[in-house]
Amino acid sequence: MPVGGGVKPSFVRTVYIMCNQKPVVFVVGDSISIHYGPFLEELLEGRFTYARKTGVGEALKNLDIPEGANGGDSAMVLAYVREKVLGGKWKPDVFLLNCGLHDIKRYRPDACQVPLDKYAANLKEIARLVAGESVKLAWIRTTPVVEHIHNSRSKDFKRYKEDVDAYNDAADKVMRQLNVPIADLHGFTEAFGEAAFCDHVHFVPDVRQKQARFLADFVSDLHQKGYF
Repeated sequence: MPVGGGVKPSFVRTVYIMCNQKPVVFVVGDSISIHYGPFLEELLEGRFTYARKTGVGEALKNLDIPEGANGGDSAMVLAYVREKVLGGKWKPDVFLLNCGLHDIKRYRPDACQVPLDKYAANLKEIARLVAGESVKLAWIRTTPVVEHIHNSRSKDFKRYKEDVDAYNDAADKVMRQLNVPIADLHGFTEAFGEAAFCDHVHFVPDVRQKQARFLADFVSDLHQKGYF
């Protein structure tokens, strides 16, 4: 029977479900995000729905090789986002994005894997695609590299602090021009010093937990301010 002025129960139920859906936070990042991801998911539970690029098990086989949940460089992320958009069913409320550590890989001294100008262009195109889907974008700055740690432990390719800074600066410029919020995970993580690293570029579990808390607070603040 109709309830409340002839409104059918099924309609009331539909409205209730729609009004009580938790906002979806979708993450794409490199292996750093795979490490802090479980902690972030736990911290967001109950208030938000956590989702990410799938294939964590595949990615964990070798964190230096961008497979599965590892987003890889900006060209790979762009291809992934383009595929999601073309699929027509990708509608998170906010898209937490990072790429950079794979872009700055140097397999030879004179060139990064993705040139700086191409990196900036890729980020602009990702932002354009996301905006076209009415998905709110939020950027996470690339975490630090300590050269004497990284390059003494990584034999196949090198990374340099100068490149991290240049690529972060380029991303900052793109995101500020587009009014995209920026989470300074770089500055936050750098404060823990060299003891934060468990290998050439990844972090010990305690730091991963703290990164997740930092990002959970960032997401909560954006939501409270009505960004998404």
